[in-house]
Amino acid sequence: MAGSLERLRAGNRRAITSLLAAEGPMSRADLARRTGLSRTTVSNLVAALIASGQVTETADRGTPYKGGSGRPPLLVALSAPTGGVVGVDVGHGHVRVAAADRTGTVLAEESAAFDVDAHGADTLDRAARMARTLLRTAGLSRSDLQAIGMCVPAPLDRRSARIRTGILPGWQDLNPGAELERRMGVPVFADNDANLGALAELNHGAARGVSDVVYVKVASGVGAGIVLGGRLHRGATGIAGEIGHVQVDEHGLVCRCGNRGCLETVVSSQRVLDLLGRAHDEPLTTDRVLELESEGDAGVRRVLSDTGRTVGRALADLCNNLNPALVVVGGPLGTSTSLREGVRAAIDRYAQPDTAAAVSVVPAELGDRAEVSGAIALAVARVAAA
Repeated sequence: MAGSLERLRAGNRRAITSLLAAEGPMSRADLARRTGLSRTTVSNLVAALIASGQVTETADRGTPYKGGSGRPPLLVALSAPTGGVVGVDVGHGHVRVAAADRTGTVLAEESAAFDVDAHGADTLDRAARMARTLLRTAGLSRSDLQAIGMCVPAPLDRRSARIRTGILPGWQDLNPGAELERRMGVPVFADNDANLGALAELNHGAARGVSDVVYVKVASGVGAGIVLGGRLHRGATGIAGEIGHVQVDEHGLVCRCGNRGCLETVVSSQRVLDLLGRAHDEPLTTDRVLELESEGDAGVRRVLSDTGRTVGRALADLCNNLNPALVVVGGPLGTSTSLREGVRAAIDRYAQPDTAAAVSVVPAELGDRAEVSGAIALAVARVAAA
């Protein structure tokens, strides 16, 4: 019985330190609301953490709950930690690496174009070299490095920690976290891009302070990161939120996952460029497509709106099941107003009326840095919880 109580206390302490690591100074009342623990429990745990030197009271004060007129609450924060972490964002065509201190403040960052999909081991070699260089740039030694958070552009099986077969052909039989850990000599925590995009937006972006969120990334593929009760939901095997592989046309194109007519064969960013390229006399990029949208190009707006409606149809079913308060639209096309309005229209049409009324659809705030920010947040949280 005593052992069970101590494990419960240890888990509750980790919940508090992880939240402070991810979000910075908070009041005891906010910690209670975000963790679901009672105020008495939080007060006792915070007192113990202050006594052990892990947490300190700051000189700053917060805002009374819901703008009340009471005395502003005292804030507590993690004591200034030593060392640093690294975030690695592996995309389909790039590697982005950032070195940060233990509060998550980025000290140095670099991005490089790279043929990721076909070259798994070479990609990890490249990421390790970039990390070593950035540590020196940030004034950190190898011994200062506490952990690495890593984002990969494919679902990871929670049982084997390997990438799902067929998504990245050059990564077959690779355990990306273990491989990077072997190269760097510190713990590596890996997750997929949609999950870490959701984590970043939850901690530092459009979803800050919201407990039930769906982050959808529209890029070379389509994926969703799901946050329930303030925590990432990964599912039994780690592939929750793979809406890009919902079948929308049983006679459609063969998808890279092996099925036919998946959502991402219809609405990926490359598919949008292919459709619009036929009507324009210039090579198109996603940035150029967004410029044309802002200039009022009717064809571009129509294609982006249709894309949003198709994505929104899949999201409507997800909203019916999960009842989120927020859908955050990210990825290269996430800032498109036409796409976002299409998503909104489809949710309004296909979701239950009360479900549709409860959810807001907003653009992501962190842009192409969402995944590396999420990787850093993951590393910081895991170190704080250790």
